[in-house]
Amino acid sequence: MKKITSLFVLLFLFTAVFAQDIEAEKQAIKNVIQTSYVEGLQNEGNLDKIDQGIHPGFVLLGIGEGEKMWELPIDKWKEKTEAKLEAGKLPRKEKPITVKFLSIDITGTAAVAKIEFYVGEKLTYIDYISLYKFNGNWKMVNKIFYKLPSKI
Repeated sequence: MKKITSLFVLLFLFTAVFAQDIEAEKQAIKNVIQTSYVEGLQNEGNLDKIDQGIHPGFVLLGIGEGEKMWELPIDKWKEKTEAKLEAGKLPRKEKPITVKFLSIDITGTAAVAKIEFYVGEKLTYIDYISLYKFNGNWKMVNKIFYKLPSKI
C-alpha cells in the first residue's frame, strides 16, 4: 500500500512540476509576441525588439487575389517598418495594436499561438504564429492570418 501511495505522490508531483513548466513556457511565448511583434513591429518600429523575438528566417504567409499565396520575409517586413518610421507613421500615435491570446499549444521546442489582433478597439485579424525554441529562447518563425470582414 505504501508503494502505491508513494507512486501516486510522485506522479502528482511530476504532473504539478510539468504543469508549472508549461505555464512558464506559455508566458515566455506571450512575452516574445508582445515585445517583438506587437510593440517592436506593429506599434514602435523598434528593430532591436523585432530581432529579439523574430527569427531571421521568419515568413508571413497570406492569400491574395485568386487565392494565390504570397509571402513576406521578415527582412522585407522590416524594410517596410523602417519606411513607416521615416514617414512618421511609427511609432503609432493613434489606434495602437493590441492582442488577446486565445490559445498556445506547445510540443517540445515547437509552439503555435492563436491570437486576436486589434487595431484600436477593432478586432481585425486572427493570427496563427508558429515558434521554435532556439538555445532556450522562443522565436517567431512563421505567421498566417485571417482578416475579418469589414462591417458595412
